Amino acid sequence: MDNIADRLKATIREIPDWPKPGILFYDITTLLKQGNCFAQAIDALTEPFKDKKIDVVLGMEARGFIFAPTVAYALGAGFVPVRKPGKLPAEKIQVSYELEYGMDSLEIHKDAVIPGQRVLIVDDLIATGGTAKAVAEMMESMGAIVVGLAFMVELSFLNGRDKIGGYDIHSLLKY
Repeated sequence: MDNIADRLKATIREIPDWPKPGILFYDITTLLKQGNCFAQAIDALTEPFKDKKIDVVLGMEARGFIFAPTVAYALGAGFVPVRKPGKLPAEKIQVSYELEYGMDSLEIHKDAVIPGQRVLIVDDLIATGGTAKAVAEMMESMGAIVVGLAFMVELSFLNGRDKIGGYDIHSLLKY
């Protein structure tokens, strides 16, 4: 896996001081535009969950929508979008959570998962872990079984994995 990780990291553009001074931004669009790299990334994200009988893969708006549906397809599972408030038309459940700079919220249709369904949460990035933890807790409150969480990139120095705790967490690229 290290060889794949090294190859994929080499395709990611690093942009210093964006979106603000002192931040090093890892731009995954340079990886995504290379079909073979994108395919390798999806295969690597999918691999740990191939035999876990996943029913539904959840992806958080917006970049989670890039990875979660492709992982769902590879697993033969359904895809459920977790959206920003005001984007879903039917009855929904909302979760609020803390960010480094304030609060945010996400919503999911109330009937998107049913009790007992096995879900995998997929996103592009785990930083502080607040978003992932909120979505995992929302799934459990709906009676779903959170089988695991998968991320393209983990910013290890922010200790987001520690905040989530207790789940099977896989990240492809660690910084």
